[in-house]
Amino acid sequence: MSLRRITRAIAALLRPRRADAEVTDEVTHYLEEATAANLARGMTKDEARRAALLEVGQPTTVREEVRSSGWEHLVETTLRDIRYGFRRLVRSPLFTATAVLTLAIGIGASTAVFSAIHPILLEPLPFPEAHRLVTVDDRNSEGIPMPATLGTYDEVKARSRSFAALAAADLWRPSLTETETGDPEQLMGQRVTAGYFGLFGAVPLFGRGFIPEDDRPGGPRVVILSYALAQRRFSGPASVGRTVELDSDPYLVIGVMPPSFENVIAPSVEIWAPLQERTTAVVGGREWGHHYAVVGRLAATSSIESASQEILAIGQNPFPEFARPPWASLSQGLLIRPLQESITQSAKPALLAIVAAVSLLLVIASVNVANLLLARGAQRRDEFAMRMALGASRRRVLRQLLTESVVLVLVGGGLGLLVARLGVQALIAVSPPGLPRVSAIYLSLPVFGFAAGLSALIGVLVGLMPALAAGRAAATDGLHRGSNRSVGGRARTRSTLVVAEVALALMLLVSAGLLLRSLGRLTSVAPGFDPDQVITMQVVQAGRAFDSPESQLLFYEQALQAVRGVSGVVEAGFTSQLPLSGDIDGFGYEHQERSGARPGADGAALRYAVSPGYFAAMRIPLVAGRLLDQTDRDGAPLAVVINRSFAERLVGKRNPLGQRLRFGPQMGSERWMEVVGVVGDVKHYTLAVDAPAAFYTATAQWDWVDNVATLVVRSSASATALVPALKTAIWSVNPNVPIQRIQTMDGFIAASSGNRRFTLLAIEVLAVTALLLSAVGLYGVISGSVSERVREIGVRTALGASPGDVVGQVVRHALTLTLTGVGIGVLGGYLASRMIKTMLFGVTALDPVTYGGVILLMVGVALLASWAPARRAVGIDPLIALRSE
Repeated sequence: MSLRRITRAIAALLRPRRADAEVTDEVTHYLEEATAANLARGMTKDEARRAALLEVGQPTTVREEVRSSGWEHLVETTLRDIRYGFRRLVRSPLFTATAVLTLAIGIGASTAVFSAIHPILLEPLPFPEAHRLVTVDDRNSEGIPMPATLGTYDEVKARSRSFAALAAADLWRPSLTETETGDPEQLMGQRVTAGYFGLFGAVPLFGRGFIPEDDRPGGPRVVILSYALAQRRFSGPASVGRTVELDSDPYLVIGVMPPSFENVIAPSVEIWAPLQERTTAVVGGREWGHHYAVVGRLAATSSIESASQEILAIGQNPFPEFARPPWASLSQGLLIRPLQESITQSAKPALLAIVAAVSLLLVIASVNVANLLLARGAQRRDEFAMRMALGASRRRVLRQLLTESVVLVLVGGGLGLLVARLGVQALIAVSPPGLPRVSAIYLSLPVFGFAAGLSALIGVLVGLMPALAAGRAAATDGLHRGSNRSVGGRARTRSTLVVAEVALALMLLVSAGLLLRSLGRLTSVAPGFDPDQVITMQVVQAGRAFDSPESQLLFYEQALQAVRGVSGVVEAGFTSQLPLSGDIDGFGYEHQERSGARPGADGAALRYAVSPGYFAAMRIPLVAGRLLDQTDRDGAPLAVVINRSFAERLVGKRNPLGQRLRFGPQMGSERWMEVVGVVGDVKHYTLAVDAPAAFYTATAQWDWVDNVATLVVRSSASATALVPALKTAIWSVNPNVPIQRIQTMDGFIAASSGNRRFTLLAIEVLAVTALLLSAVGLYGVISGSVSERVREIGVRTALGASPGDVVGQVVRHALTLTLTGVGIGVLGGYLASRMIKTMLFGVTALDPVTYGGVILLMVGVALLASWAPARRAVGIDPLIALRSE
């Protein structure tokens, strides 16, 4: 296409009247020249003019042909169709409002969910060559992933050639006691190897990063702050070079990370220090615990498969210089997974279930709008017939209707962006604590592109069927009213769409019902303690005042005494870890009856270091023997209480009292602990998981005193109302101890099923919306059916049909459509329930109560949707109906 032609086409679009005038002038000039030529041949003036018109054509006709020959004509007619489409929408406010709102709900919900799916599951992590980043985990005897030990990290880093870089990180919870910048606070931090930030391609925004000299035993006390912490507690970027006091030790701030840095391994971390730990010849220290996160960047020539094979070969060929305890033997190799898969694994099932649910809702919304357009097309069939009779082609009518549909959907998509914004805020508000990359959920440019593309696609899809139906009707009906065959064809199409709506809505309702039943079963599970009126708070011992075990124990005793003096406190006690809170502290053990076995070969159990009063505060029942009390102190015979599961593992049905055990750091020594009591099982991880083996030891009789403990208080009234008084009581003993994670036990129980609640809430909202849309669609079809059958109903009434007969016919039609959809939806519901199978608890995918309740609900909705059309059918006057025909 020449530049001159393009320029003329653009000019014609911008100045259509001028373009018409120019074409008219050209045609007129050509007619004049043709007339003059004919006159020169000897024709009369009239003959010359007539011959020229026959050769050239009428100026108006020629002008239209010339204007319609270029691409600008397509643009011009499309713009004209868009303007006409907007006028049609304005003239039909009820139709427009219904369709636009329906589309806004479907497109908005889909866009909101995509805004969460995109950064979590689809978008690469915000690091250079993120596909090469992997996590490296150890595995227990059952193949379940668990964090590696520092010894494993050291050996893999030294011997493996599959990694371009490898880094280790350990959680660190330093306490900030600078009261001039706020209340005492325990910070969430990490101790990391020197190459940790470099592995992610991240550098501090201010200051410098860690260097190898920082990461050596006895190295300098230096820290790097997150941008948020620097702004919240210090002087922002000016924090670099400042000395801060953490756990009563001075640390030099050497850097501040940029706000864009996403620490995906531990998103809540706000401060970093060098790890400064290395394994030694002595096996059994903290460096050999399974609590180190290891992250690697694969070499350019390596893959996950080749790296796994190399690690397996390393595990089968030990080197003497690298010690390997039994619990970190590398005998099974290591589990190497993409970093993105590791951090999204727990949230992926819930997110995929929500994606499936919102997809069903979007289809229902689209079907509903298609039904509305079909009904509107039936009302405009005379208009289409007239246009085709006046010369418009079927293709031209089809294009105009598609343009109107796209305009309608784009308006709905624009409103859908507002719905999406509210949806994103709601998703973030109700998201479970473990949902990764929550900060990256927002209406980004890819999300806007998704919304625009989705709107355009739906506009074409929902408009195609009504447009084709209208074109066919106009071509066959001419200027006459639609025949019974054409009316019946449209009715069948709309009925089919409603059946699809009912089936899809039932699928969503079944999924929501199964999740609701599962959550009900889950919350009825006994946790092993009584959560009513129990408040907990984590207390952190920080500073030089707690340098000795004696000072630590004294603080716990005095704080407990002060708390018990608070009015309203019934019982109180400290524990090193709390059930259902996410705390995990376990140790391997030896049973004296099997003392010849390899240390730790008997298995592992969770450790609770508790003070007297903890069992009473939680109301954990005593099964046999006695509970720990004030006599279980340092220097007294070592006593341990175990739970029922641990007892059955140790001795089966025999009496476990008097059995002797060694745990963790005690193994290999002469420090045997005697079982003095057995208590009931307590759910520790979630209510859905069986209670693990657990042992309870007196705080004073463990190898060290935990500097972080949770206070558990049972109150006689509102537990949360006691919080200020409890904090005051603890600070009366030491005003510099941070108090955090204040939560009721009911709150922990609710949070432990966070993924299920999140999925249930999202699918419930989508299912209810789908039910309402299906009811609207069903109402529209039944109402349209009554309108199209006015003459038939009038004749039946004139021939003696009773109102009950008329109502019965209308209701039967509605129930027929509904039950057909239900039949299809039951099969679809079973298939859909397989997607949420991992989130079901205590119910099967074919739970009869759920299916029965959902079917009854759909039938009830069908009866309500048919009530108004049935009343209208009864009120039809036979004479008026027949006269109108």
